[in-house]
Amino acid sequence: MKRNLLLGLALGCFACSASADIHVGVTLSATGPAASLGIPEKNTFAFLPSTIAGQKVHYHLLDDASDTTTAVKNTRKLIAENKVDVIVGSTITPNSLAMVDIVAEAETPMISMASSARIVEPMDAKRRWVFKNAQSDTHMATALVEHMNSAGVKKLAFIGFADAYGEGWWSEIGKLAEVRKIGIVAQERFNRTDTSVTGQVLKILAAKPDAVMIAGAGTPAALPQKVLREKGYKGPIYQTHGVANSDFLRVGGKDVEGTLLPAGPVLVAAQLPDSNQVKKVALDYVSRYEAAHGKGSATTFGAHSWDAGILLAATVPVALKKAQPGTKKFRAALRDALENVREVVGAHGVYNMSATDHVGLDQRSRVMVRIVNGTWKLEK
Repeated sequence: MKRNLLLGLALGCFACSASADIHVGVTLSATGPAASLGIPEKNTFAFLPSTIAGQKVHYHLLDDASDTTTAVKNTRKLIAENKVDVIVGSTITPNSLAMVDIVAEAETPMISMASSARIVEPMDAKRRWVFKNAQSDTHMATALVEHMNSAGVKKLAFIGFADAYGEGWWSEIGKLAEVRKIGIVAQERFNRTDTSVTGQVLKILAAKPDAVMIAGAGTPAALPQKVLREKGYKGPIYQTHGVANSDFLRVGGKDVEGTLLPAGPVLVAAQLPDSNQVKKVALDYVSRYEAAHGKGSATTFGAHSWDAGILLAATVPVALKKAQPGTKKFRAALRDALENVREVVGAHGVYNMSATDHVGLDQRSRVMVRIVNGTWKLEK
């Protein structure tokens, strides 16, 4: 009987110890149309810390195949079966938007790595559980339109994804273009899985724009640009920060030369001035990733995973002072800690979040970049 009692106490202590481990649930688009974004995000988790504040961290990685339904299914599984303390993901806007209801219902904080401001705005009872570390379309659209204005663009054609990503960008570009007196002469849509956009491009060319804006992400965003060049368009083409990876350069080839886009500073980390607050952290990430995957392999998307790790490293110790992992109280404390992040330097910028701002990035998180000779060149 005494032996059984001791065994029971030992097992109980083991259970207490196990419950103290931190569980991070991750759903990423490692396959499907957004794979060129999700793969570097997935790879980066290999570099994230295995312990935070002395607590062991388990990363539960699932692939949502760039599919909204699968992202929802993954989120439910991570919460119900893996009992995660926080969700990181997804890669793309439609998936992240679909996950909001699930994490809010489970009162589990989420760090999205997608760009649409709609993921965290307007703030409400559901979105109070949702944060993101990707620069919002609202933030990047300002940089784009400012560049267009300085370049003398008066007539702009727009073509974007026929989903929440494209719609979010259209909303922002449309509003800013009106303020800056830039006329929208054509507006078209295409799907991430389309193999032809000839009809849309012919309509754009007929409108005789001064510049074309493509609101896409990953390698699918190269399709309209290739067709525009094939059909003889020689004007400037703007893309979003959703194309900032080497696969876009590879697929686009000579047709994406001269492309202008806003991007996180990590994309051109080595070109940043030494005075830039982000440079050291960005170079640290780039060097680690490229040591494992080859020169030129680091992307802004993988850096979102890196920054998720930085945010967790800054907030988990705060939450641990209030509760143990695996509890509702710990999840709430972690949510509160994320909302109160101050001057946390990541590879993408400096994070300062609040009850009304669950992104927390300012102008230090964006630069304008031009594609020159198949590489990224910082625009001065």
